[in-house]
Amino acid sequence: MKRIQRTLLPWLIILIGLIILFVIYNQKQTVDIDKEMPTQLHPVVQEKKEVFINKAASRNIEVVITDGLRTIQEQNELYEQGRETEGRTITNAKGGQSYHNYGLAIDYALRSKTGKVIWNIDYDGNGNGKSDWLEAASIAKGLGFEWGGDWKTFKDYPHLQMTFGLSINQLQRGIRPGKERR
Repeated sequence: MKRIQRTLLPWLIILIGLIILFVIYNQKQTVDIDKEMPTQLHPVVQEKKEVFINKAASRNIEVVITDGLRTIQEQNELYEQGRETEGRTITNAKGGQSYHNYGLAIDYALRSKTGKVIWNIDYDGNGNGKSDWLEAASIAKGLGFEWGGDWKTFKDYPHLQMTFGLSINQLQRGIRPGKERR
């Protein structure tokens, strides 16, 4: 029994030390995310957004950008929708957990021939036998956007983001992509 205790004690001490380090590290990750938050879309995202709209228009697809940069408060309000307020759940991201909060994401819809803004992923307004929504998503992906429709869970068809290789955790810690990153 003493032999087991002598063997386990160092491992127990190491484990406790690792847990303490993990807790300390994660406390540092919860920085004030309202501090030094972007006030507009990242310049590369802004540029690619315009190219996206124009390339889609060249295929007779009118893309409408429905959302871009969101404040932490706006994100929290969207998160509460379908949980604490009326409506359907539209996001799993709380404030600070969305690429929208860092100016790295946009949402889009389409404008139909009648001028109505629609979110119908089967709509074929240009009459080429293909979904305009999927054509638009393909254009966006070709420009370097990640499309929410490709996600394994909680597919978010209107969502496009550029992560620049950064995780939400890194963004929360204040790491930002440079203006030249593509």
